Amino acid sequence: MTHSALRTRDIELLVAYSRDRSLNLRNELIELNSGLVRKVAHQLCRQCNEPYEDLEQTGYLGLIRAIDRFDPKQGRAFSSFALPYVRGEILHYLRDKGTIIKIPRRWQELHGRSQKVSKQLRTELGRIPEDSEIAASLGVSLQEWRECKMAVKNRLLLSLDATVTRQVDSNITLADTLADVNITFHREQREECSQLMNAIDQLEEKTQTALELVFLKNLTRKEAAKKIGISPMTVTRYVDRGIQQLERLLQVA
Repeated sequence: MTHSALRTRDIELLVAYSRDRSLNLRNELIELNSGLVRKVAHQLCRQCNEPYEDLEQTGYLGLIRAIDRFDPKQGRAFSSFALPYVRGEILHYLRDKGTIIKIPRRWQELHGRSQKVSKQLRTELGRIPEDSEIAASLGVSLQEWRECKMAVKNRLLLSLDATVTRQVDSNITLADTLADVNITFHREQREECSQLMNAIDQLEEKTQTALELVFLKNLTRKEAAKKIGISPMTVTRYVDRGIQQLERLLQVA
């Protein structure tokens, strides 16, 4: 079966599953999207000492959650929707086991250089640089740069479990030194909201409008297209591009 045929079958099954929560339909969806789980498990397996099989099995739990929560009416690609669930489930597993994600020294140095390179490119180009442009400036392949970026991101997600003080009967982690959870949560929420609004202000007007209609006003792509005066497909392109640009802006921030 071709890639196009697989994608069409995937969409058909997701629509059918949204109407009928059949175990057979879910199992077929799991099988069709198993490659996504294996890909994430392989990436994270290279950065820790846990067996690949354990990471893969944990990733399937995230895939099932994604399947159960996916809404085909939103018009979003399922793989983009499911990826954070799969990766998040494995990272939670690693965190609970106290596993530390290892980043090769070369990637640590590469990530350090990337901060300066990204700022230079942003000034020269007058826009957010693409991953391919950053990789070219760093003198590495696009694949290596993306793996490096993902490794650093995954490591940061687990960093609260790092030991900062060793005691006779127990270790104190960074998470133990944080202030009151509720106070910290609300402060971080305000900071994240402020960063997000600043990032949105840097997007094109039509991209901003598409994101606002779809995510803030909860309109369908078709309804948003009618309001803006463009096709639903164009709305989807604006939304997908806007999400990618926001991710890059927030990473730089």
